[in-house]
Amino acid sequence: MYIRRVSRKNKNGTTTAYLQLAHNEWDSEAKYSKAKVIYSFGREDEVDRAVLERLVQSISRYLSPEAALQAQNTIGETADFLFQSSKRLGGAWMLNQLWNKMGLDAILETLFADRKHQASIERLIFSMVANRALNPSSKLGMEDWVREDVYLPGISEVNSQQLYRAMDELLEVQSELEHQVYCAVSDLLNLEVDFLYFDTTSSYFEVDPFDAPEEESFRKTGFSKDKRPDLVQVVIGLAVTREGIPIRSWVWPGNTSDMSVVEQVKKDLIGWKLGRVISVMDRGFTSEENLRTLQKTGGHYIVGEKMRSGKESTEEAMSRKGRYHHVRENLQVKDIVVGDGEARKRYVIVYNPKEAERDRVRREQTIAKLQANLEDLKQLGGQSHTKAACQLRSHQTYGKYLRQLKDGTLKLDKQAIRDAEKYDGKYLIRTSDDTLSAEDVALGYKQLVDVEDAFRTLKTTLQLRPMFHRLEDRIRSHILLSWLALLLVRIVEVETGETWNVLRKDLDRIHLGHFSSKNGDVYQSTELTAKQRKIFAALGIEPPPRFLEIHPRA
Repeated sequence: MYIRRVSRKNKNGTTTAYLQLAHNEWDSEAKYSKAKVIYSFGREDEVDRAVLERLVQSISRYLSPEAALQAQNTIGETADFLFQSSKRLGGAWMLNQLWNKMGLDAILETLFADRKHQASIERLIFSMVANRALNPSSKLGMEDWVREDVYLPGISEVNSQQLYRAMDELLEVQSELEHQVYCAVSDLLNLEVDFLYFDTTSSYFEVDPFDAPEEESFRKTGFSKDKRPDLVQVVIGLAVTREGIPIRSWVWPGNTSDMSVVEQVKKDLIGWKLGRVISVMDRGFTSEENLRTLQKTGGHYIVGEKMRSGKESTEEAMSRKGRYHHVRENLQVKDIVVGDGEARKRYVIVYNPKEAERDRVRREQTIAKLQANLEDLKQLGGQSHTKAACQLRSHQTYGKYLRQLKDGTLKLDKQAIRDAEKYDGKYLIRTSDDTLSAEDVALGYKQLVDVEDAFRTLKTTLQLRPMFHRLEDRIRSHILLSWLALLLVRIVEVETGETWNVLRKDLDRIHLGHFSSKNGDVYQSTELTAKQRKIFAALGIEPPPRFLEIHPRA
């Protein structure tokens, strides 16, 4: 169906044209199509163009934005468009598509179905998660970010007070949200949860401990993994799958020790129907009580063990004779069982020849510097000698290679040097699972680095720290939002094989332009590159269309 223009020549030499609504019908006898007039609009110079425009607009409701724009331009002059503004589109579009694909939008809408708000809580939460992943800022800074800098599907502006209220309500549904998110993600990605990695870190606040309220019970000073013992902090825990996907987070007061959190972690994950789980943890969690906790309800563990812990079983494992088996380049293992019956303990010693050589070179450099310092001591006397000797003896690195004679003279401890050589390139692992090969134990433990990578992303790329929230609930909610952002980021990294920093740069180059004319407003995205299309294809999501919105002017 189309607009047909026919003309006839008048006797006075002028031409009169008529506009008709027509469509072609096949004439079987003539063997070609003939135009059939459905409606005649009359003479072209007498047609009311507003009628045609209303017709086009009514038809445009059933067309794509691009087709509708082209249809409007066919009935008049091509519009002169003015370029009004541009917003970043690629990253937000991709995160939103992935958010919906995982079903997070439906989960949050269901959890908040009985709560009435002017703005969608789900969209407010998504905006905070997207901000954390794309351009971390304060909640007040997000007002300008959403309004001026980025196109977020379904939300064009936010208010900081709305965001704070959404954070409070998010915390109320945290337990159910975490469980449903895990179920959705595990179904979508077919996650393997036979190995579950856990570790903790700390994150500080720019608040002097003396300025914290006296009743403060959450932001506390403690062992700082950020090397900021001068500031109050909280302790954060992450459970991560072997693919590097963080499935749950925890947060505790800043003075919480690693040894005290295992029981809560195990208890929180029991109801998740994870099946046979082998918990993989670092050396900071290896108390006998924690290991018994990890074995409850049929679970198993792979944990790092301190080689110089002084435990009798550890000493026996390290001194046991036997050959190492080559697993792969720079990885050799030796399987050792200490004790008998139910009291037996299984250890795996892992040896890396390249790391052993690095340890040897570093130690020789340390000994050389230490000898130079001992020579310098001979040149000093009195109080200066005593002070320098004390500093050397208490030095974290040099002190372990020194011994002090009865007259106070410092000498190299050759036995300590020989003892240190026994540990070059080695680390000790303990496991409760007898069905795993030594190779699986070693490789499983090596993947604990995925948790460290997750913490690194959380602290640097997503800028978790420093935090400025004061209330405990806001701190917990802030970390929950950061976990959701980390979840999206790690899924993108796993599926594409690229780092988030590289992907974010490529996606930020996709912009949405706002063009206006006398006929209306058009929102058009930039043309995608082959690499950008590859990113969307790897994630199995649709890239942004060429025209996102078209608003004809009446």
